[in-house]
Amino acid sequence: MLPLELRSCNLDHEHVAHSHDHHQLILATSGVTELALEGRGGGQVTSRRGCLIPCSRAHEYQGDGSNCTLVLDIPVTGLTPLDKNTDIERLFDTPRFFNVPPALNQLAHSLAYQLEQCPALQNEIAMLLLRALEVYLQDSPAGSQPAGTRCVTQRLDMGRLNAWLDQHLADEVRVEQLAGLCALSPGHFHVCFRDMVGMTPLAYVQRRRLEHARTLVQKRSLSLGHVAALVGFRDQGSFSRAYRRYFDVSPSRDRQSPLVI
Repeated sequence: MLPLELRSCNLDHEHVAHSHDHHQLILATSGVTELALEGRGGGQVTSRRGCLIPCSRAHEYQGDGSNCTLVLDIPVTGLTPLDKNTDIERLFDTPRFFNVPPALNQLAHSLAYQLEQCPALQNEIAMLLLRALEVYLQDSPAGSQPAGTRCVTQRLDMGRLNAWLDQHLADEVRVEQLAGLCALSPGHFHVCFRDMVGMTPLAYVQRRRLEHARTLVQKRSLSLGHVAALVGFRDQGSFSRAYRRYFDVSPSRDRQSPLVI
């Protein structure tokens, strides 16, 4: 049997953007995680909505810090001899969100508990979860939503969005809040925003946080820990990592540059 890696975890507030060399299934038994697939068709992973991410597909996410999430990693190598009852390649033929019915959510709860009690059985538990999902998607094709639907009719008031963001950089910012400012559903807002701005809302919020942070860093009047808190990072370490990734320099080194008056 193909070795699978199934884990139950909590996805925190840190924004992560990456891809990986394995397929991935994400189900939440509670809480919310904002997730974007290839910069388009983003939305949420909740107890009512899961996500399938094929190998090498770029995605980004940010949890609410209180979610309970099942993450299943499936290596691409060795798919051919996999159990004949489950067609993994077909299941992961496209990145997509899917609706989670109550029965599937109850199963996820039960399997999360079984995983905690019997971690040595993770492969069998993971395979059961995959089979149940495949049966559900075959019976309810409308419950699966491929990523990539384009928005062509809505325009966003970026001035209003920027003004609101600048007043809330220290707070947790959710896509629903931004969508509400534009009178759009979160999913529709995400697609419209990506089409208009060229990046996802979460990536844009992160950029605005860091650009404001750089002004504070270079003025040198506040400690780096204080700056991190003012722009919404939970601690100085996560702030410094994000700062270095974005500006290619650490905040402490950037602070040594000529003073901004």
